[in-house]
Amino acid sequence: MASAAPGLLSIRPATENDTQVILRFIEKLAEYEKLSHEMVATEPALRESLFGNRVYAEVLLAHWGAEPVGFALYFYNYSTFLAQPGIYLEDLFVDPGHRGKGIGKALLVKLARIATERGCGRVEWAVLDWNQPSISFYRSLGAVAKDEWTVYRLTGDALKRLAADEH
Repeated sequence: MASAAPGLLSIRPATENDTQVILRFIEKLAEYEKLSHEMVATEPALRESLFGNRVYAEVLLAHWGAEPVGFALYFYNYSTFLAQPGIYLEDLFVDPGHRGKGIGKALLVKLARIATERGCGRVEWAVLDWNQPSISFYRSLGAVAKDEWTVYRLTGDALKRLAADEH
């Protein structure tokens, strides 16, 4: 993996003015992950959840020169075993034409620095089983798969049914 060329790559926190760019990256990620059919995010909803009265997540944007080429979207989680907050990396994406330049690694380095500066005990994320390029990349950084865990999700009607349960 190449390292990013000095001066060409910059990484900064996203602002409300970046909402359209963030949405474009999310759309590209959904397409890459073959999950476009699940993509329902809109610019107004994204603006509200990232920059509204209650901020639910933060975003780092990577630029190659003046061009936005990647992003990392993350939020806090909490480890009771560590009694410390952690960071959950929800999305990491680099435009295909800019992969191999060290941009993904630079985003993760920045996120690791944020985690340590904020007193977080870990950074976690999920990766699709078929995504071998990403799995190899994460392993090269020292990340370890937590194969003994299975992720569960409540969404849609199942979430509404549980929320309506009287018990």
